[in-house]
Parts: sequence; C-alpha cells; structure tokens
Amino acid sequence: MAIFDTLGISGSGLMVHRKWLDAVSDNISNVNTVTRTNEDAFRERFVVAQAVDYGSGEGGVRVARAEFGSGEGRMVYQPDHPLADEEGYVKYPDVDLGDQMTQLLMAQRGYQANLAVVERATNMYQAALQLGKG
Repeated sequence: MAIFDTLGISGSGLMVHRKWLDAVSDNISNVNTVTRTNEDAFRERFVVAQAVDYGSGEGGVRVARAEFGSGEGRMVYQPDHPLADEEGYVKYPDVDLGDQMTQLLMAQRGYQANLAVVERATNMYQAALQLGKG
C-alpha cells in the first residue's frame, strides 16, 4: 500500500456516496411527478457500487452501474387534474419517501465518514512533513 492510497480510496468512496446522494435527491424531488396513464411514471434510480481490487487493500470503490425501478407507477383518481384520462386517473411514481429518507441518511453518513478519513490522513501527512522540518 502506497503512502497516499488512503486519500485515493477515501476519495473514491466520496465519489460513490455523492452519486448515491444525487440519485436519492432526484428520486425525492420527483415523488409527486404526475404523468398520463398511457405513459411511464418517473422511474426511481438506484446506484450500484462495486469494490475495486477487493481484498487487496487498494483500489477503493466505484459506481458499477445505475439501475432503474418500474415505470408502472400507481394510479390515483384525480378527475380535476389536467393530465387525467377520461376516467379521471393520473399516474404517480411508485417511490417510497420513507425509504428514500433512509437511503439519504445512509449515503450522507457514508460521505461524512469518508470525508473524515481524508481530513485525518491529510492532517497526518502534514504532521509528518513538520517532523522533517524540525
């Protein structure tokens, strides 16, 4: 393990957690997006992370892919809505706000943990440089 691998590994964790936060915030912001019944509803986005060189102590993590939920949505009776069909129904996304808030907290805590590692490693490297000066 090289001396600055800690920064690289934690930096990759920061990137994954930021993308996770982006996906969750997108899901939350579209929880009330209405579509016509003949169209797909907003599709919830999920981020899938993958370890890089798992078990080696090097490499960190990366976003392997993004996955999307069902566009089926849920039908809601709102006859006065401008997008309602002739029977009075519109389609809302099938996004659970409680689940998204849980995902938001987990992604935020992961981001904070990786940021703390970066800050501590930086402080440690700066302290080591100060030893060389004295």
